[in-house]
Amino acid sequence: MSTFSITGLEEHEAALRAAVFENSGVEGAAYVLFREAHIAADPWDRRRHTKLLVREIIPIAPVSASGMHVTWDTASYVALLQRAQREELIIGIAHSHPNGPDAFSGQDDANETELLRTACNRNGITAKLVSVLFTGDGTVLARVWQYPQHQTMVRSVMFIGERILFHHRGAAPASAAFARQVLAFGPALIHQLKNLRVGVIGAGGTGSATAPLLARAGAGQILIVDDDIVETTNLNRLHGATQADADAMRPKAEVVAREIARMALGARVLPLRGWVSAPEVRDALKACDVIFCCTDDHAGRVFLNRLAYYYLVPVFDMGLAMAVATPPAIGMADISARVTTVMPPEACLLCRGAVDIEIAREEDLRRQQPAEYERRKREAYVRGEGNPNPAVVTFTTEVACMAVNELLNRIVGFRKRNMGFEIRRRFLFSEDRATTAKPRHSCPVCGSRDAWGLGDIDPFLDIVG
Repeated sequence: MSTFSITGLEEHEAALRAAVFENSGVEGAAYVLFREAHIAADPWDRRRHTKLLVREIIPIAPVSASGMHVTWDTASYVALLQRAQREELIIGIAHSHPNGPDAFSGQDDANETELLRTACNRNGITAKLVSVLFTGDGTVLARVWQYPQHQTMVRSVMFIGERILFHHRGAAPASAAFARQVLAFGPALIHQLKNLRVGVIGAGGTGSATAPLLARAGAGQILIVDDDIVETTNLNRLHGATQADADAMRPKAEVVAREIARMALGARVLPLRGWVSAPEVRDALKACDVIFCCTDDHAGRVFLNRLAYYYLVPVFDMGLAMAVATPPAIGMADISARVTTVMPPEACLLCRGAVDIEIAREEDLRRQQPAEYERRKREAYVRGEGNPNPAVVTFTTEVACMAVNELLNRIVGFRKRNMGFEIRRRFLFSEDRATTAKPRHSCPVCGSRDAWGLGDIDPFLDIVG
């Protein structure tokens, strides 16, 4: 049997709360429509998992309601079943217990059993029913009903936006290793980080700093994806790497995972060697709740850009630009960093001009058809590799700190000023700036809601070829 989680947008959470708490002290209800993302084997527990991605909220007009019950005409439910079958949606019912209990009641069990029976009679025995409960103390619980009357509690409910609201069942005392962090932000942050599934794409200068920082902050489940091996030229900025690793040509992902394991802070680390777009990496990416993009590869960024919208996975994309002054000038012409939080409804990396689609195509060609790439390079149809970019470990590490702090801020909200979804740091002028962008209407990723939370489709992410 599959485990389940729910992910929606901040606006979905606001719409649900408005519907189920419309009248103070009185129960309310709303329909929730979901798409599915199927994970054959969660990389951390090896179990089948289904992510339920919120697509739409539909308020329910009650027939009667009080502090202990809510009823409505189920004709609207039957009509939604028809739509659900046609559009491959899962129907959920959200309701509130403003005065308790802080759990599903016996009446909920009876009502939802009948709703499941109706769904199975109308749409077949594979139909599911999702039940979401908002309690008076702010807790969100959920469960999934399946034929004949099987119910599975949802592992986590997450809403993403300016803040990341993460509800996870159960809590354990924080390790003494995090005592000073608890003094700053309280135990809730540690609980949330411990249960988040975090992906780090790229284990180079920024990735090898980002992953250990996440572990030291309390992240309990970390995925590291990188196709490269350690080389001598990497050693001055790859945290944890040694000359012995370069001599042995060890994969970067394995070196970073080894260093995190040595911390013994309880993080479960999964290193994967491969390209982020490789089919064998898909399950692990879909299983992530948040992802850090630590690569300067345009093709990888374009891929993760789509993943963020199709699967509602926030991607913290980071970049560092270092430019040496042109002679006769001396010194640095520019040192600047960028951290962009990529998620709907904000502008994507394409609309922000953070990636070059032509370079991305060339990178894909070089990986998939190296002979053809070399032929086109000789004939000047592709730009080919340029000189390596400057890189200094203190700056790559600072970009990693910026990105991890961005995640912490979205969980606990420590900033006194909203910096939006993109922060640029200009080292030469010691200043931070928030930059904004609007989605282009023609953008197939962020320009309309069609792709947001669409989940599993064929071809994957609607990428052809």
